[in-house]
Amino acid sequence: MAAEGSDMSSNGDVDSELETLAAEPLPETLEPSDEIPEPFAEVPEHVAIIPQPMAEAPEPMAEVPAAVPETSEENGGSGTTAPYAVPLEEGDEDEDGELPVDFERLWRVAHDNPQEFSSWTELLQYCEQEGHMTASRRALGAFLTRYPLCYGYWKKYADLERRAGNTNRAQEVCVRGLKAIPLSLDLWIHYITLLQDTLNMNLPESTQRIRSAFESAVLAAGMEFHSDRLWEMYTEWEREQGDLRAVTAVYEKVLRTPTQLYAGHFERFKAFLSAHHPRDILSTEEFKRLHLELQQSQGEGTTPAEGEEERPPGEDCPSDAASGHQYTEEQVQKMQELLLASRQKVYQQTEMEVGKRWNFEEAIKRPYFHVKPLDRAQLKAWHSYLDWEMGEAALEVQEGAAEDQEGASVSRGSRKRVLVLFERCLIACALYEEFWTKYVQYLEQHSVEEARSVYRRACEIHLSHKHSMHLQWATFEERHGNITEAGRVLENLEQTMPGLAMVRLRRAGLERRTGRLDQAEALLREAVQQSKDSPSLHAFYSIKLARLLLKLGKNAAKAKTVLLEAIELCPDNSKLHLNLLELEVAADVRGSGTGVQQCVSRALSAPLSPRTKLLFSQRGLQFAEDFGSSVQSVLTVYDEHQKLLKETGNKKRSAENGSSEEPEKISKMEDNSAMSTPSMATPPVAPPVPMTTPPPPMMGGDMSGSHSAYGYGGWYQQQQYGGYGYQNPWNYNQYYPPS
Repeated sequence: MAAEGSDMSSNGDVDSELETLAAEPLPETLEPSDEIPEPFAEVPEHVAIIPQPMAEAPEPMAEVPAAVPETSEENGGSGTTAPYAVPLEEGDEDEDGELPVDFERLWRVAHDNPQEFSSWTELLQYCEQEGHMTASRRALGAFLTRYPLCYGYWKKYADLERRAGNTNRAQEVCVRGLKAIPLSLDLWIHYITLLQDTLNMNLPESTQRIRSAFESAVLAAGMEFHSDRLWEMYTEWEREQGDLRAVTAVYEKVLRTPTQLYAGHFERFKAFLSAHHPRDILSTEEFKRLHLELQQSQGEGTTPAEGEEERPPGEDCPSDAASGHQYTEEQVQKMQELLLASRQKVYQQTEMEVGKRWNFEEAIKRPYFHVKPLDRAQLKAWHSYLDWEMGEAALEVQEGAAEDQEGASVSRGSRKRVLVLFERCLIACALYEEFWTKYVQYLEQHSVEEARSVYRRACEIHLSHKHSMHLQWATFEERHGNITEAGRVLENLEQTMPGLAMVRLRRAGLERRTGRLDQAEALLREAVQQSKDSPSLHAFYSIKLARLLLKLGKNAAKAKTVLLEAIELCPDNSKLHLNLLELEVAADVRGSGTGVQQCVSRALSAPLSPRTKLLFSQRGLQFAEDFGSSVQSVLTVYDEHQKLLKETGNKKRSAENGSSEEPEKISKMEDNSAMSTPSMATPPVAPPVPMTTPPPPMMGGDMSGSHSAYGYGGWYQQQQYGGYGYQNPWNYNQYYPPS
């Protein structure tokens, strides 16, 4: 360890990644400065972070999101790049020789059931027990790729590398973990402690490196309500370095930040202020302002004192910072009082902001991630807190930023605080789509790119198994004109979760809306071919393809061919017959019209229910009446319909008399119709006006169920055929005598 601090150049990559962590996901890049940057003034519009459990919460060793992307091949995965895993270096494979005996078995069990957390913990415990470095690296890398919110395992990984003497790799593990959860106070403290313990503090660059780490930490996590430990650690470290002005600068920031232990920071600041001369803890500019305030409070003007030479305008007087020895004890005490009075106003404003949030914070009982569901009270508490904070931010926009007497902006319900709260929420509620959706809707009002970043994080890491979130993402991209990305999202989703009909339909719909009908047709044809082993799904895709060919392709022949092929594979699917019937009905009626009768005959000979057959027969009779070429053809269809009615009636009576067969329930239309007993009354002189029967919506409407949210659950439910418009059939007995 003695030489660890001497090769500072070897740590350049870690430093650069840490700087990127503090400047990229959170704010716009900070400008280099000799002074400590103001962390909250520099925070950008979007905080692409995932917060960490509160400091008081126990280390959640069993925190697991339900699914995340595959790991890289180097870490033992399937080949997809692992965003947070630390890759194995050349020679790592042979570092400890062959892998332990049971490693491959446990590894395969974990990868075959990636959402089963116990399989991963068993693997990690085995690697730790065996003490095999390569196996532990591979297991931890793959585990943390899938479960990046488990900050305790990031610490375990870093400690593992440190014990092995790999200090640089331990630092790299911490940086990777902080990229995954930048609001992790425990991980920031662990990383900074690692630097303090391993860097050679005799080198001036070591001090600057630790200070930069502190700055990055408060920039990323300083607005967290439970960040007090980090702030206190920062002030104490600066005090140890002897830089009193830097200590004051840190206090200036934390006193303006609503945190749980805000009062303790103010008490420590008062003790710090009373123990030092204002000249030693304030910058030159602020000390000059304090000196002028002191003169005004004592009634002193700008006239030179007796015996004092008059100086040109702009030249400092002897009572400036360079001549502090001229101040009496009373003057020093007065300056301390003035300085404290100005900070007292800031403290009161902060106290008011903490009071507003206190009840919301108290209502949050589980701020860390866990696989166990949250109760409704917890979910409601997060929703209420987010809604209130967003309301505060909107109010601030309307009223303008609140300012204290010095003109410094006081943080209220700013947008930055809204972002931090959302990120905190998405630790405890990472498995709840409603919060990701709420976050995206808020961000989209300000920045499309920020909303896209949240979609990517949700879908590629925490909700990779939630298809609805991916569909929302694809819709978002299409709505903003990014057609290529929308197609990529849908294609990746279909590869991850094959067999989802709505995903294939969304892909086809995307191609159709962009004018690529050939691609839409190809996707549906592929789905038809791939679903032959599932007759109901094959029928579903066939109907969708036929509708596309008929309505947009204007090719009724192709549409008919698709439906006929589907009927041949699944003859008992009434939806296929109904769609084919409507296709024939919509054809040119000036032809022979045999297509309709053929379709009806095909349905009557198919293994359909008697009730369904009765509907087809009735529809055929209606078509013959409307467009038949001769009265004899109408009578022929009518006779066949009467036979079917009698057969259906006989089956019904047999069932009522105790037949062992399951009775087929006939729709209410049969009870209201006049078909059961032909009327022998004299027909009227003029036929009555028939009741209007709306055409069935088969080829023109969605046969798959509810249109909302592309839900196709209705496709697999028994259709209520009364919905097709046959509840009030015409009374054909008034036109033709009974057969």
